[in-house]
Amino acid sequence: MVDASTFTHLISACSFLRSREYGRKIHNHILKSNLLPDMILENHIVNMYGKCGSTNDAWKVFDNMPERNVVTWTSLIAGYSQNGRDIEALKFYVQMQQSGFTPDHFTFGSVIKACSSIADAGLGGQLHGQVIKSEFGSHLIAQNALIAMYTKFALINEACDVFLCIKEKDLISWSSMISGFSKLGYEFEALNCFKKMVSQGSYIPNEFIFGSVFSACGSLVQPEYGRQIHAISIKYGFEGDAFAGCSLTDMYAKCGFWYSAKTSFQLIENPDIVSWNAVISGFAYGGDANQAMSLFSRMRRFATSAPDDITVRSLLCGFTEPCTLSQGKQVHSYIIKIGLNLDIPVSNTLLTMYANCSGYIDAYKMFDEIRSNADLVSWNAIITTCMHQNLVTEVFSLFKMMLLLHGRPDYITLSNILGACGKVSSLGMGEQVYCCAMKNGLDNDIMVMNGLIDMYVKCGSIERARMLFDCTKNTDVISWSSLIMGYAQFGYGEEALSLFKTMKDHGIKPNQVTFVGVLTACSHVGLVEEGMELFESMEQESGVGPTREHFSCVVDLLARAGRIEEAEAFIGRMGIYEPDIVMWKTLLAACRNRGNLEVGKRAAENILRIDPFNSTAHVLLCGIYASAGEWSDVAALRSSMREKGVRKVPGRSWIEIEDRIHVFSAEDGLHFERGKIFEVVEELWLQILDYGFIPFLD
Repeated sequence: MVDASTFTHLISACSFLRSREYGRKIHNHILKSNLLPDMILENHIVNMYGKCGSTNDAWKVFDNMPERNVVTWTSLIAGYSQNGRDIEALKFYVQMQQSGFTPDHFTFGSVIKACSSIADAGLGGQLHGQVIKSEFGSHLIAQNALIAMYTKFALINEACDVFLCIKEKDLISWSSMISGFSKLGYEFEALNCFKKMVSQGSYIPNEFIFGSVFSACGSLVQPEYGRQIHAISIKYGFEGDAFAGCSLTDMYAKCGFWYSAKTSFQLIENPDIVSWNAVISGFAYGGDANQAMSLFSRMRRFATSAPDDITVRSLLCGFTEPCTLSQGKQVHSYIIKIGLNLDIPVSNTLLTMYANCSGYIDAYKMFDEIRSNADLVSWNAIITTCMHQNLVTEVFSLFKMMLLLHGRPDYITLSNILGACGKVSSLGMGEQVYCCAMKNGLDNDIMVMNGLIDMYVKCGSIERARMLFDCTKNTDVISWSSLIMGYAQFGYGEEALSLFKTMKDHGIKPNQVTFVGVLTACSHVGLVEEGMELFESMEQESGVGPTREHFSCVVDLLARAGRIEEAEAFIGRMGIYEPDIVMWKTLLAACRNRGNLEVGKRAAENILRIDPFNSTAHVLLCGIYASAGEWSDVAALRSSMREKGVRKVPGRSWIEIEDRIHVFSAEDGLHFERGKIFEVVEELWLQILDYGFIPFLD
């Protein structure tokens, strides 16, 4: 007769093989026999059902057990945790303690994993406290589980604290820490940790560690580091490994080493779908859409697995220019053919592809096809597309539709809508978005708060912008720069410079936008020497290299102060940039105000060399000639404008009434209420004349 020990070994074999079918047959045989199973055998049965994915069977066995010990509870908790039933695993953990059992290191390992899966950092901290208080606080299984949990919560400092407390680190400890560093953006720390592990010589890195360090090198775009680690991986025999090979291929592709990427991929023995997806993604994100497309074709012909949703989404991300639209449409046809067009994430990627390669119309057609099933990403994608195309009315319309059909916006949605409000100075709509942010608990999100500050600035409400800035916790460089820029643009130069000083006192490092605002402030206040000193020192002191915008600000700074010739000379010695229209227009406008005919003519000539039909240059030059009394030149220039067909671009204005934006331009005859508008204008004109106003006709 078969005894309990034999059945225990048979059940253990089923657990190892993950064979629920044989495990259930053996369990049924035990139930039919006269054998009375002991606690050890029943613990193995609970463990077998958990590992084979049958948690309900594990529970039935557990529930019928006359006696239980810590192994029984741990087996049940582990089974539920391994099969994604994390809440129940945590409940069993509480019941276990209420039943008087003390958890061991295996229990802690399983329950900490369950806590990681539900992303409850507070509960994780409590479990960590229990581990420390228990006799298993220094056991590797519990400590490694804590490292994995903290890295999953993005609490890298806490993970480091646990890692540093481990006296005898094993391969899992090193792997968890290196992987955590790499995934959370601490690439240099991941490489340093790998270096320490290799230098100690206690363990040979596995394929997962090599995968993490290759990913770190790819993120840093450091091919030299990657090559050295590649050599180490060859030394330890991982050259053809699928996992390490995927990351290696991706690293070389991100660094632009296309030949090395292809070679690394070809060395992978029997690449699976993950390997194909990695290499296609690497080339697509690396900017080589043609090579990504070629690999996609090879995958369809030779791979053992057909392309999936991740494959086509990765491939579509490589099509970002109009010249790749044809390839994008080919992939779209394939997606329809295999039925992935019903997959919303795939459709969202298609929408983004059309937005990048074609424009709003094709992107909107794509959105219209998925509107009934659109998720938050879909709405954000089409709203962002409209923002990039300056289709503000469509942005507002889509936002209202989204609130009706989808309901809850996120910080990306509100940032876009606030940007649209700023573009058309729609303070009323901006205030409504602020209320929406508070209603949805987003009024503490720094991106939303920065969007609100920028919106108030662009709507001319600098006082409200300052009030909101003062109420914002954890302001960043964008918050400070937006307010400094607002003060500068509205002529509050001294306030802008004072805020810049306060910003530096708070240890906030200025960026390019900050210096544009500060230089603009110096220009408005007339602090020429201070502005020049800031410009000369910004790269050395703050690490911000001068851009075209900064050069334009310096031209404006000198020109406003009447130092026209100095401004012209500054443009001539820029060196790293060719002077653009903005710089010459700035100089030309200053010449118009100062009556400097000679420099003005040269500025206008440079503008017309870049853009022969630029109306602003013609109009400003006419003004300079008229101020100097050169009427023959005025006539000649106006005649030239007529011959070229150059017309002054009409000014535009707009007003918001009851959530509708009305746009007007000079000599506008298209507004649907133009009759009433002209009647009011005529009435106002008559009233002006009655008050004795004499119009000045230039």
